[in-house]
Amino acid sequence: MEVVEDVVIVGAGIAGLATAVALTRVGVKALVLERSDGLRATGAALILSRNAWLALDALGVSHKLNFMYPFIKEAYITNLESGAIQEISAARRASGNGGTRSRAVHRKALLETLAGELPTNSIRFSSKLTEIETESHLSSSIAVVHLEDRTVIKAKVLIGCDGVHSMVASSLGIAAPIHSGRSAVRGLAVFPQGHCLKDEMHQFIGTGRRAGLVPVNDKEIYWFFTCASPDKDLLSGDPRVIQREVIEKYAKDFPELYLDVVKHTDLSTLTWAPLMFRYPWNVAFGNLSKQNITVAGDAMHPMTPDLGQGGCAALEDAVVLGRHIATSILQNGGLDHAKMVETLANYIEERRWRATWLITWSYLTGWVQEGGSLWGLKFVRDAIFYGLIFKNIGSLMEYDCGKLPIFPFLEESD
Repeated sequence: MEVVEDVVIVGAGIAGLATAVALTRVGVKALVLERSDGLRATGAALILSRNAWLALDALGVSHKLNFMYPFIKEAYITNLESGAIQEISAARRASGNGGTRSRAVHRKALLETLAGELPTNSIRFSSKLTEIETESHLSSSIAVVHLEDRTVIKAKVLIGCDGVHSMVASSLGIAAPIHSGRSAVRGLAVFPQGHCLKDEMHQFIGTGRRAGLVPVNDKEIYWFFTCASPDKDLLSGDPRVIQREVIEKYAKDFPELYLDVVKHTDLSTLTWAPLMFRYPWNVAFGNLSKQNITVAGDAMHPMTPDLGQGGCAALEDAVVLGRHIATSILQNGGLDHAKMVETLANYIEERRWRATWLITWSYLTGWVQEGGSLWGLKFVRDAIFYGLIFKNIGSLMEYDCGKLPIFPFLEESD
């Protein structure tokens, strides 16, 4: 079977769904291909900073989420070796009203909210790509996507939002991401009678280890733990084994508060996975678009989670890409696929350096915070990084990606 579509988005994660919503807002119908048989709700929660909420505002969905999740009003770091507790300077500086403007949000709720904004049948599940090729068509090119069920889809625009190991990114020749040498455990703890964290985020820093607790609501806490990668067997192990290993081995000397949260984990939310990232120079100088094909989200800029910006940047990508395509529509009286080469190139140039800096600072933040036990490294972390640098890094989370143009919906172009 052969199908022709204006825009095809590969991947129904945060980037893919948000991009589809952005395009819907400017009158462009997109088909989202998802290899799973439903929305991928793995990953208990994620922290959305102010830049993400600005992007959700632009997408017209922030009001459906923000009332459900409280602001993180305070943030503290505990040094596991000295016991000293330090307030993160950026926590208060990031907002004039004393808050971080960040919230922890259920990943499932975010995905379902975005998916709920799309027209019926916008997402085609159980659609696994096997091959991507291009063919010339008059003055432009067509992306040809082959699926495992032998369906062939021809797209005037192809957007890869298919994650860290993106087939679309590979087809563009972008260098593959690499393993950072670290892994992360993430989970959601449930306290039916309520927990004691209020609206406070806590981080715990030690040599080669970093962990955190972030309240999602008054009964749930999102927690994470990062360290040098453990044995491979543990990466795909039973959730009960992973929980026990964290409590009895990797975090056994952590405060009781942290261990108690891990003990209350809903095991269905627990994951342990290697942390991948793309070398920043591959983003700064790589071919992130070619003809009518481009990438967004982790397919473009996989990064370590040390700034909590992976999902936030994906939402920014969606708005910026939607804005550039909308601008092209306004200038050309419709979706002119012959103009997409320039349109996608403009999108990439706007996102390239933003993504490069986010990858760089995320990696450096993790490296500094989990640095060795030598006195010099501790001084760099506590006095220089937290005292001087971190408050400026916080400005990355204040970024405004802009708005989508508002205009009457245009008829779909041929």
